[in-house]
Amino acid sequence: MKQLAILQALFQKEVNQLNLGTKPEMLYNPMHYILQLGGKRLRPILSLMGAGIYGDVSKAMPQAMAIELFHNFSLIHDDIMDSAPLRRGKTTVHAKWNENVGILSGDAMLVKAYQYIAKCDPAILPEVLDTFSTTAIEVCEGQQMDIDFEAMDEVSVSAYIKMIQYKTSVLLGCAIKIGALVGGASKEDADALYQFAMLLGTSFQIKDDYLDVYGDPEKFGKQVGGDILSNKKTLLWIEARRRAQYQGIDFGSYRSMSPNDHKVNSFLELYNLLAVDTFAKEEISRYYNLSLEALSRVSVDEKKLIPLKEFAYWLYHRES
Repeated sequence: MKQLAILQALFQKEVNQLNLGTKPEMLYNPMHYILQLGGKRLRPILSLMGAGIYGDVSKAMPQAMAIELFHNFSLIHDDIMDSAPLRRGKTTVHAKWNENVGILSGDAMLVKAYQYIAKCDPAILPEVLDTFSTTAIEVCEGQQMDIDFEAMDEVSVSAYIKMIQYKTSVLLGCAIKIGALVGGASKEDADALYQFAMLLGTSFQIKDDYLDVYGDPEKFGKQVGGDILSNKKTLLWIEARRRAQYQGIDFGSYRSMSPNDHKVNSFLELYNLLAVDTFAKEEISRYYNLSLEALSRVSVDEKKLIPLKEFAYWLYHRES
């Protein structure tokens, strides 16, 4: 992924030069802090790639920055809701300062995101703003759905897919669609690119569920089995519960186990028995292939889509 590395470096240079403000320090320092915690920058890169199909990638740099600002605003607030002490191995904003600082800095980042998203041709501004605002609401809806699932005994696969699409995938779709619009894409092309990234993001999130159980801890970068220990309703958990009920297996006895290695191993044996690992891999592949079908509907020279196909292939085969 040579182009990915080039675009990551280009965008990081922009982040390093970014000055969102200085005073009051308790408002702006947390913004700059979280932006420098790193990450793959996949969302802003998709904006740049979307514009790059039609010309100069840098044309969408303000919108790429808006997407990254929005994403990090959501991370600050998510960390507060989850009482998370770490983000990318570093102290979270609310833990480093306090919750009030985190809330206010996050709010200001959202406003800054709108300032950057609006830096485009007035002719496409209504479509760009509508796409961004719709996505922002969907991300909030997805987060609330995820919270609601914690108190629910039963969650359907379709409800789970909708949740991960709203919480994660739609922002990927938004990023590439807005980048494409700024680059000069037709509405039809922009919509097809949205579907490509949104479906790819769905595959990406299911792969995350799978790697939490079956990934290599050294490559995955976090504790394998963490979702099992917290009884998180992932796709594997939901499908295992459904299949266990059908086969007369007491799923509740697994769920009520004390959170330790024995619980992880027991769930692993159950997942293998019920073949939910195969189910998950099939769903990962299905959404990946659907994303490529959507990409094939973009009406440009196929050579211009090669970087996106390589990007999709890289995400599909990732182990971390």
